[in-house]
Amino acid sequence: MGMIKGFMVPFRQIFKRKVTIQYPEQKRSKPQRFHGRHVLNRYPDGMEKCIGCELCAAVCPARCIYVRGMDNPPDAPVSPGERYGFVYEINLLRCIFCGLCEEACPTEAITMTQLFEMSVSNRDDAIYTRTELLMDSDGTVPHPQPDSILVDKGELRLADGWMRATAPSGRAAYEGVIAWTPTAGVGTRPAEKGQSAESHQSPVTSHQPEGDSGLGTGDRGLETSSDG
Repeated sequence: MGMIKGFMVPFRQIFKRKVTIQYPEQKRSKPQRFHGRHVLNRYPDGMEKCIGCELCAAVCPARCIYVRGMDNPPDAPVSPGERYGFVYEINLLRCIFCGLCEEACPTEAITMTQLFEMSVSNRDDAIYTRTELLMDSDGTVPHPQPDSILVDKGELRLADGWMRATAPSGRAAYEGVIAWTPTAGVGTRPAEKGQSAESHQSPVTSHQPEGDSGLGTGDRGLETSSDG
């Protein structure tokens, strides 16, 4: 009797609607607030929105974001603010896709898209650098948040305009300037080795375990000088 009941389960499923699709030829539509791969946005003229404030790295509960800001060159600014994100890395092996970085960003520079196909064969490839996260240089990539009742594109444009209008150098200094550069900041560790390298001026007390002298992938080290 139990065997007959067992055969009834697949028999009933034959007459039900299929819940699977032929992936990857067919793909389901994503919800409006889907937390997918991150992207660094630009302004319509090509300038980067990231101002290197490092708030996203500070709020990240998984400590998967590494940001280092640098002062904007006056003759060729990369962003409207005083600084821009020279180094920007996200370790997707640690990321929990909570979206807190998106909420903390004051300029809406980092947002989460509906892209989810991020399989890699090498752990190093899961560390997305600034070059990989930035939207296309021609500025034609649409905003990652699609039009819906949950997204007010007019409000987003007002926020962009306010940021440009209140830039330290003034709106006129950035008007019509396409100052993005594909080589500014490659997101490599050697450029930041000064944070983890031994200091020759004063002794440093490290909070890392003994035998681990360098920063791990996506880690932010803490150092305390002898001066307190």
